[in-house]
Amino acid sequence: MPDTLPPVLNTARLRLRAFTQDDAAALFRVFSDEEVVRFWSNGAWTDMAQAGKMIEETLQAYREGGLSRYAIALAETDELIGICNLRGFFEQNRRCELGYALGSAHWGRGYAFEALEALLGHAFSALDMNRIEADIDPRNEASARLLERLGFRFEGTMPERWFVHGEFADTAFYGLLRRYWNERLLSRSSVDAAG
Repeated sequence: MPDTLPPVLNTARLRLRAFTQDDAAALFRVFSDEEVVRFWSNGAWTDMAQAGKMIEETLQAYREGGLSRYAIALAETDELIGICNLRGFFEQNRRCELGYALGSAHWGRGYAFEALEALLGHAFSALDMNRIEADIDPRNEASARLLERLGFRFEGTMPERWFVHGEFADTAFYGLLRRYWNERLLSRSSVDAAG
């Protein structure tokens, strides 16, 4: 079966594109950072082979389907600064899950919002999703604010769902329905028209 690469998604400052072998060093920089993985279920990477393994798994997933993982790259340099993905597709229910990570050197610039807004727009239009889910550690307040800015709604907590970095951690569940997304877009259009 030929490779089925996800389409490139361009924003004002970013390019969401398929992974390549050349991304290994930049990917390692993202996931070897303790700050980035503080609320992840795995610890910081310690070996470049871990980056190679994620890239190989991603390239295999492109061939098999079931995972739409993007490198978040700066438009000007094509340097990978993070990842975002859609996974856990349930075709009958038109539902999937969202995941993302951004290198800490690029926090606070609106890159995560810009990347995820493009990915979610693609999911609701080209992929015809009706519901997208995200689960985060409730202590990750920056991630919660990001999801809420994108239109996700908090749906509940599952206590002690993960054992992370030597302690049990809860999961906060968020959901984004196509109608929430469309309401958000309509609201933004109204504001833009009035302004």
